[in-house]
Amino acid sequence: MIRLIIADDHPVVRSGLKAILASQPDFELLADVDDGAAAVTFSADLRPDVILMDLQMPHMDGLTAIQKIRAAQPQARILVLTTYATDADILPALEAGATGYLLKDAPPEELFRAIRAASRGEKFLSPVVAEKLAERFSFSLTSREIEVLELAAQGDSNKDIARKLHITEATVKSHFVHIFGKLGVADRTAAVTTALEKRIIRLE
Repeated sequence: MIRLIIADDHPVVRSGLKAILASQPDFELLADVDDGAAAVTFSADLRPDVILMDLQMPHMDGLTAIQKIRAAQPQARILVLTTYATDADILPALEAGATGYLLKDAPPEELFRAIRAASRGEKFLSPVVAEKLAERFSFSLTSREIEVLELAAQGDSNKDIARKLHITEATVKSHFVHIFGKLGVADRTAAVTTALEKRIIRLE
């Protein structure tokens, strides 16, 4: 049996997942929780085989929960299940130790494959996410460059970006030069527009 925990703040999503998972004889749902803090607690107490983790939740977001669970249980297998497919979401989740990354509009069979793969310790990325990563690496933007672009998209000036990231304005300008070259654009407005179109970043 593959023992599971669901962490998602939407009751309808949790109910739907429970119904879908119940159709599989090798899945056993141990608990479903509505925030990241509860996911950390229940994971420590129940030691599930796979945790299905949403990213956007109150009290403690999914990314923080992944980091805390992995710090306490390095072998924990966490499958992100979210609506977000941007670099700004995918990369931090995978870097934090997520075993896989799946979108909520995935068909049930894909979810089942992902859970079984995660239970074996295998990485699983939905096709959309795998394509996004391949595209991202073709642009080769660094995590810092993505942070700079996100702040620029929010309307922050170079000075604001420097202050928030604890770097100098000269370094911010240097990042933009590299970003322009990688995205094939001439200014920050075009860089932000291209990054949004390519789903490298998203606006809150």
